[in-house]
Amino acid sequence: MVKRVVSIGECMVELSQAGQGLLRKGFAGDTFNTAWYLRAALPEDWAVDYFTALGDDPLSDELAGFAEKAGIGTHLIRRIPGKTPGLYLISLREDGERTFSYWRDTSAAKLLADDADHLRAAMEDADLIYFSGITLAILSAVAADTLLSEARRARASGKLVAFDPNIRPRLWADKARMLETISAGARAANIVLPSFDDEHAHFGDQNVSDTITRYLSLGADRVVVKNGAQGATIGEGSETVFIPSVRPERLVDTTSAGDSFNGGFLAKLLTGSLTAEAAAHGAAVASVVIGHHGALIEPALLPAS
Repeated sequence: MVKRVVSIGECMVELSQAGQGLLRKGFAGDTFNTAWYLRAALPEDWAVDYFTALGDDPLSDELAGFAEKAGIGTHLIRRIPGKTPGLYLISLREDGERTFSYWRDTSAAKLLADDADHLRAAMEDADLIYFSGITLAILSAVAADTLLSEARRARASGKLVAFDPNIRPRLWADKARMLETISAGARAANIVLPSFDDEHAHFGDQNVSDTITRYLSLGADRVVVKNGAQGATIGEGSETVFIPSVRPERLVDTTSAGDSFNGGFLAKLLTGSLTAEAAAHGAAVASVVIGHHGALIEPALLPAS
């Protein structure tokens, strides 16, 4: 019997610098990146499906084809006439840091939760449901409430629900709604996968223990706090376990470090590993990904599952 992951969110068209004034086109987005690494790490008796909305334009067709070629299921994707995928451009500053410019006003993904029946059916067919703070941020308040309601229903029925707060304040109209909705996302989840830099900056957590305590108090069963080169810390019940980071052979691009950690971690957890073993594998996956350019690297480059 096939077991199923459903990852919910927005995949965008990515334009990056290719030299000599040229741009390179790709596709990426936080929950799609995690789906990519889940697909790479899970055995064939697991299906990985992406739940989003796309338009009826050629770029939407190309994005769906890209996902299918990677083995990521697209049958749950809604098509919205007249809409398109969102787009972002990566630019390099003189100091070598990257900046991002976004165009997503007509993004079909903003309507991904408008069909509540379709959303519920997708969750009912899943063993793991994964979404993020970015997923919630791009939705209207009503649609975000719909997604959260269905996630709570899925968790109550015995599904595993994983949530990465992935806090991006530029996507939110005001801070109060952002913090309230992120907290509601955590309440709907069994597993919360925050990044400490975000939690410190926006919730004011002074240390990793603050982050673990807060999310456990919201009802999560397990919290895994990612802290870059400082490693990750698991909070589960009254126990905490520290997982050291894995030093990369070279540091090239930290894009998707957290997303790839999540994919490696969840894949191992789903296939029977203990939480600490799964987190160690997530750290190993992330160390390889940040040694290459771009959010998505070839599965053959990843550490063995």
